[in-house]
Amino acid sequence: MKSKFSIPNYQKYLFMLFAFILLLSCATVPLTGRKQLNLIPSGQMLAMSFQQYDQVKKESKLSANQKNVAMIKKVGAGISSAAENFLREKGISMEFEWEFILIENDEMVNAWCMPGGKVAFYTGILPYTKNEAGVAVVMGHEVAHALAQHGNERMSQGLLVQLGGLTLAKALEQKPAATQNLFMQAFGIGAQVGFLLPYSRKHESEADYIGLVLMAKAGYNPQEAVSFWERMSQSGGAAPPEFLSTHPAHETRINDLKKRLPEAMKHYKKQ
Repeated sequence: MKSKFSIPNYQKYLFMLFAFILLLSCATVPLTGRKQLNLIPSGQMLAMSFQQYDQVKKESKLSANQKNVAMIKKVGAGISSAAENFLREKGISMEFEWEFILIENDEMVNAWCMPGGKVAFYTGILPYTKNEAGVAVVMGHEVAHALAQHGNERMSQGLLVQLGGLTLAKALEQKPAATQNLFMQAFGIGAQVGFLLPYSRKHESEADYIGLVLMAKAGYNPQEAVSFWERMSQSGGAAPPEFLSTHPAHETRINDLKKRLPEAMKHYKKQ
């Protein structure tokens, strides 16, 4: 006797169930209004974030330059305050335990922010930031990633695509190394060409946009963002083609920032 429940129908119901789960998991990026997929509960995301941040601190050499450390913390305090005010204005509730460190590594031109407000700068980026305003460009951009929950979105995509749709708890249990690597990639400690690439460029552009508003609200001139990226574009070395890069091409980024400046300047009050 042939079953009435054919394979095509079975697949259809699975697809409908999957679509329903995705619908329930949708969130909205503040300011841009873009819909995003966030499958991981914030509590789990924060727990993993704090654990990984502690591990990074243990394995890294923290800068002993008190002047630079103080600058990172000062700018961080201003940007984080602006971020919380920004979220209150949008009626969004998020948990933060802000912390800002400067890692001694002159070869690493990088900075990142994990969920919950755990921020790290590397000394290698300071020659390009030049001053407090330059640091605010990078700080605003990285904090914007946390506000927009880009890390959760990247991890959610990775769990679906790379780890077969496992939940975070199951992934940590069954594939801890792969899950940890996925987490670090989600926050800019790695890049790949493939399914996730276009979303990463979109995240960078969103973070540029939100970051401009945050630095303006914190009292830093958002015009400095253009100057910072012009310095980065002149830093030497051949940049990869844009379709192979997780970041927008420098020219694209600078042009987009210039278009956003009039809006950001409305939030700027010189302190």
